[in-house]
Amino acid sequence: MTTIGAATEVVDLSATPLRELNARLHRLATDPHPRHWRILHPGGAHAVAVGLDAEIEVEIDGHVGYYCAGMNKRATVRVHGNAGTGVAENMMSGTVVVEGTASQSAGATGHGGLLVVEGDASARCGISMKGIDIVVRGDVGHMAGFMAQKGRLVVCGDAGEALGDSIYEARIYVRGETAGLGADCIEKEVRDEHRAELAELLDRAGLADIDTSEFRRYGSARQLYNFKVDNVGSY
Repeated sequence: MTTIGAATEVVDLSATPLRELNARLHRLATDPHPRHWRILHPGGAHAVAVGLDAEIEVEIDGHVGYYCAGMNKRATVRVHGNAGTGVAENMMSGTVVVEGTASQSAGATGHGGLLVVEGDASARCGISMKGIDIVVRGDVGHMAGFMAQKGRLVVCGDAGEALGDSIYEARIYVRGETAGLGADCIEKEVRDEHRAELAELLDRAGLADIDTSEFRRYGSARQLYNFKVDNVGSY
């Protein structure tokens, strides 16, 4: 590990074991210094910068594998490349930005914070989200927002099949075409409050130039909340 000036800690993963890097980052929960980190040559490694719990900034120069920035709290993590399965999985707070594309289950089970994908996201983006906000500049694959309980998913491109399948109280906004809605997901009216919410999310994601009037809103029809004896054969 090397330090540039007094502000940035640089870690080269071609020379430093990933376990050592993550252990060092975890210790910042009690002493968050230095606050800015730069990780070189990640080489598609899994679980880079997981479990962070400090107000720090981590820049990753290259592609990462599974679960990058998983369980993030308070930190800002920026991936200058693509991310594998489960980026920002179970995120609690903070911000995660992927400048490239994200594989399946981006932001899965996230409780809070903001995930931004500047490219496309694959299948099951936002699965079982519980309060996280996700903004995807490109397209999302099938079953985005599956069983999403709380939070907002913004898709600036197109959405694949079964959007919002079995959704609870999360809100989904799609600018482009939707291939098909999942069980209990319906299109809903976009009111002024929703346009304001959408504008705030796009601004936080650095996409304030996108016209909010082009989005449609989707959410739960609330028909799957309670057991119905007439449907017993379907359970």
